Amino acid sequence: MGALHAGHLSLVERARQECDFVVVSVFVNPTQFNNPDDLRTYPRTVEADCALLEKAGVDVAFVPSVEEVYPEPDTRTFDLGPVAEVMEGAMRPGHFNGVAQVVSKLFDFADPDRAYFGEKDFQQIAVIRSMVRLLGHGPEIVDCPIKREEDGLAMSSRNVRLTPEQRAAAPQIHEILAANADLAAEGITDVEALREMVVDEINAVDGMECEYYEIVDPLTLQPAENISGAVGCVTVWMGDVRLIDNIRYPETSQK
Repeated sequence: MGALHAGHLSLVERARQECDFVVVSVFVNPTQFNNPDDLRTYPRTVEADCALLEKAGVDVAFVPSVEEVYPEPDTRTFDLGPVAEVMEGAMRPGHFNGVAQVVSKLFDFADPDRAYFGEKDFQQIAVIRSMVRLLGHGPEIVDCPIKREEDGLAMSSRNVRLTPEQRAAAPQIHEILAANADLAAEGITDVEALREMVVDEINAVDGMECEYYEIVDPLTLQPAENISGAVGCVTVWMGDVRLIDNIRYPETSQK
C-alpha cells in the first residue's frame, strides 16, 4: 500500500531472483479500512515509492487510482472461512473482505504466476491463500520472512507515524515476543500462561496497549493446543498508531 521500505524491497529482491518479470502494485485500498481516520492518515509517498522501485529493478510499477480499481462499488462478499474470523478479522470487521476484493482485482489485472507477501501480515497470507482456493485459480503465494530494523522493530509503513519516544520504545514488542519464545524453548509449554505473560509485559510498557496476543496453529489460525511450532500474533497500540508483529515458537517434542 505504498510508503515503501526495505521490507517491501526484500519482496522485490526475492521476486527478481525467481521471476523473469516483476510488477509491484502501489495502492492504498479503501475497502479494507474499517477506520476512516486510519485511511486518512495512512502515509502516501508515490513519487518516492516509484523511485525506489525503479532503482530496485522493477519492470512495472502499477499505481492505479481508486476510480480505476473500483469504477463501481465492489459488492462481492468472500466466504474466507475461519482464518478470516479471528484476530484481525474479529477486531476489524470487513477488513479481510476488502483485502480479498482488492487482491483478487490485482491478480486479475496482472495475471501473475507468483505473488509475494511479507510474513509480518501473517494472517493476511492465510486469508489470501483461502481466497485463491475459493476462486479456484490464482498465482502461487510466496511468503517471505519479516524484515526488521536493526533494533528488532518489524518494518512497517506506519512506523513513520511514531513519535521519537514511541519509536524508541517500539522495539520492546519484538523483544517481549522473542523472550516468550525462549521460555517455550526452555520448557514452559502452558499456552495460556505464555499468552498472558506477553499481554501483561506489553501493557507494563509506558505508552503501549496490547489489543490482543493470540498463540495459534500456523495453518488454521485457531488457538494452538500446544506451543510446539505455534505462531504468536500481536497487535499493539502506541498512541493512535496500531502495530502488528508475530513470532514462531520452536518445534519441540511436545505433542
